[in-house]
Amino acid sequence: MSTATVEERSEVVTAPEPFWIRQRRLGAGIAVIGLIAAAVFGPLAESNTARFTLSENATGAALKLNGQLGTIVFGVITLAIGVLMLTARVRKRYNALLVLGIVTFVVSFLCWQVAGKFLPLVATARFSLELALPLILGALAGVLGERSGVVNVGIEAQFLTGAFCAALFGTLATSVWAGVISAMLGGVLIAALLAVLAIKFLVDQVVVGVVLNLFAAGITGFLYDRLMQPDAAKYNQPPHLAEIKVPGLSDIPLIGPVLFHTNVLVWLALILVFVIHFALKRTRWGLRTRAVGEHPVAADTVGVRVRGLRYTNVLLGGLVAGAGGSYFTLISSDAFNQNMTGGLGYIALAALIFGRWTPFGALGAALFFGFTQELANYLSVVGSPVPNQFLNMLPYLATIVAVAGLVGRVRAPKADGVPYVKS
Repeated sequence: MSTATVEERSEVVTAPEPFWIRQRRLGAGIAVIGLIAAAVFGPLAESNTARFTLSENATGAALKLNGQLGTIVFGVITLAIGVLMLTARVRKRYNALLVLGIVTFVVSFLCWQVAGKFLPLVATARFSLELALPLILGALAGVLGERSGVVNVGIEAQFLTGAFCAALFGTLATSVWAGVISAMLGGVLIAALLAVLAIKFLVDQVVVGVVLNLFAAGITGFLYDRLMQPDAAKYNQPPHLAEIKVPGLSDIPLIGPVLFHTNVLVWLALILVFVIHFALKRTRWGLRTRAVGEHPVAADTVGVRVRGLRYTNVLLGGLVAGAGGSYFTLISSDAFNQNMTGGLGYIALAALIFGRWTPFGALGAALFFGFTQELANYLSVVGSPVPNQFLNMLPYLATIVAVAGLVGRVRAPKADGVPYVKS
């Protein structure tokens, strides 16, 4: 055999790279929304000043932009970013361009909507954090379960049961803390059902979660009709969880009113993000949890009680999600109503995926949803030209776009949803 033949055979033949790689697909999307912002929003925007106040109201320092000019300029910047992503090879740095393109599009949209009005940035951040509260706690519950291999589709059931228990026992005890604790126990009850059916009896975990959601909706609806509605004064008038203003810290510009003039559950949620992140990364429990979620057989061979750890983590997740359920009756409203969680348990599950099964990622995803929801609420109050129906769709539409288009290819823990049977 000649040397030339050997060299020819040793050549590695590589397939040509497809044109529509993920960077270019996202670039095309950014370019389209930039074009819409510049060519559609721009002509519709008023030329009045759009004021973004650095306070909780219309007073104080403000960032001022011409509404129409700001809409067009930021729309053109968004378009330019999209074109850059389409034509240039920026490799992994395109994620930064993607985030920048989304931010400039949002600023363009806000210049259109706020022209002639004002947007209080501090109040928006504060209420966005509050609206994100149940999602943060629900997504953390999902992190605890799924990092150890148990899919928790029943977050909605834990929310709903927690909300019902908080209203009922908070009213009977006339204590907000009794409501919070009972909500956590209600979440644990649903988590225990999930754990027994999924871990002991090896029932499909997604099916179990859906069934538990239907079960919680049915049982709480039945008890509401038979118990709460006939005598609301006795069973459905829970106390309200008051906001606490920390002296000194609440006066810090910008971040003070957001982080230090709020309720205890917000602090609890933020602390849990740090605690769970640290525990997963730096403790023996975290190492074992990640091992059980990735390679339960290998974990078992070194002495880790796989099923016991899964039971523990699912129940801990129930405590956290139940606390999130108390938000609905002790903070956002004054009483329990049927199906009042409005499917936010599923949004918490989406936040978990968007956040790539990490505590800080879940926090960012929850804040993203909270911001879009608060923005929709604000725009509907100030008389946005966008119909209310579309504004109400905004948080859910943003979540769908984020999960489907922004997170890219994500990998769940390898053993997530896989029952473990000891051989």
